[in-house]
Amino acid sequence: MAELSFREAIAAGIAQEMERDPLVYFIGEDVGAAGGVFKATVGLFERFGPERVRDTPISEQAIIGAAMGAAMTGLRPVAEIMFSDFLATCWDMVANQVAKTRYMTDGQVSLPLVIRTANGGGTRFGAQHSQSLENWAMAVPGLKVVAPSTPADAKGLLAAAIRDPDPVLVFEQKSLYGIKGEVPDGEHVDQLGTAAVRRTGQDCTIVALAAMVPKALAAAQQLESLGIDASVIDVRSLVPLDTRTILGDVRRTGWLFTVEENPRLCGWGAEIASIVADECFDDLDGPIVRITTPHIPLPAADVLEDMAMPSVDRIVETVKGGMR
Repeated sequence: MAELSFREAIAAGIAQEMERDPLVYFIGEDVGAAGGVFKATVGLFERFGPERVRDTPISEQAIIGAAMGAAMTGLRPVAEIMFSDFLATCWDMVANQVAKTRYMTDGQVSLPLVIRTANGGGTRFGAQHSQSLENWAMAVPGLKVVAPSTPADAKGLLAAAIRDPDPVLVFEQKSLYGIKGEVPDGEHVDQLGTAAVRRTGQDCTIVALAAMVPKALAAAQQLESLGIDASVIDVRSLVPLDTRTILGDVRRTGWLFTVEENPRLCGWGAEIASIVADECFDDLDGPIVRITTPHIPLPAADVLEDMAMPSVDRIVETVKGGMR
């Protein structure tokens, strides 16, 4: 095992797949000699050269259009959209072309395309650079969607996404780039569509994603001192969604709390709540509770941003109050 930061694990995952498969190449703004605006691609340009690590103009439409065309003709591109907010400028291509081409050609044209993007708040970038938009992609048939929370998952899920025959959006929460963790040595490939049980408890189930996972784990530690033993499930993959793991834990504990960074309206937790209500309503001991960001643009001011996003204290108070 090697200890890597989240950003180093991203670079390692891309390098692993570029080394393994000459059809993999990387494209985006400032991803070459600059090593990426978040320094998540440092060393790739020097290692693989300008033919396979390509800087682009500031045009999300050009990036996705070029990557889609390359995927249609047999390459396996990894395209970076610097901030997930900027997906809005190329969403027609992603939602109407990338997502639907394999279906509309009856499988004659595959799109093994990965779109990486920095997602979410907590870093004071303001309303236009801090949105948590994984639920946008989750709503579009034809797209796979993952959001890792650890360096090991960042490398393994990215590698799995690159090998997948379908388009995959990988949402990397910006505040996680600096965290460190153990990453398996050598080739490391995870599996899309699998959740991870980060903590096993007896009293309730907390389901979280990306940067909300460490907050949920910290809250579970505090809840233990209050006599509440909580499971924490890291969703990791929204599409495909590992309902078996989630439903199995909720059936055992009888309580479900979701912790979502995305705005409350139409968040991914609402879909999980709906599935749980349909599949194991009789196993619930109380109402499903969602802990979310309000349906507001995210403020840039530190105090206001921290107030809007789910915090460890809010998770603790909500779980404690919900189980009374």
